[in-house]
Amino acid sequence: MKRIILLMLLLITSSCSNQNPHVVMKTPLGDIAFEIYQQEAPVTATNFLAYVDKGLFKGAHFYRVVTQKNQLNDSIRIEVIQGGLGWSENDQRLPAIPHETTATTGILHSDGVISMARDKPGSADSEFFICVGAQPALDFGGMRNPDGQGFAAFGRVIEGMAVVRKIQQQPEDGQMLIEKLDITSISRK
Repeated sequence: MKRIILLMLLLITSSCSNQNPHVVMKTPLGDIAFEIYQQEAPVTATNFLAYVDKGLFKGAHFYRVVTQKNQLNDSIRIEVIQGGLGWSENDQRLPAIPHETTATTGILHSDGVISMARDKPGSADSEFFICVGAQPALDFGGMRNPDGQGFAAFGRVIEGMAVVRKIQQQPEDGQMLIEKLDITSISRK
């Protein structure tokens, strides 16, 4: 009996240590909580968590919202909100990371998935976006980015999709928020 109890405790302890990290992002419109898939997307998740753990997202904000109505010239339409430190030079920015495709990680761009924004593969650093609805055009082989490599998904919203949708509905001009929405804090939960 003691062996069975000991074995059960070991199994519980080992399963608890394999839990994915959780992160909470606070905004003036409410909180968004994420589960980060560090095992499936080790490079991308570790990069994001480094920004969180080192306090490098200080001054980060949401600045872009993409809706069905504001991408008239795009034949492949998506719906996301985008944030981070912004595209200008910033000494808080870590070096760009290698690109982890969805073909490698298996994390597809479904509703609430958080992923890295990028220009070319291997250029992602501090900019991220959150999917509003399923966005298969952002997966490997999807053609939202002409190189077909997709974007590097690394986690998902576990609480706060209503906040994500509120952010997406903020006034914008050509996908850029008229007033940037501050990320007042971001930390592990």
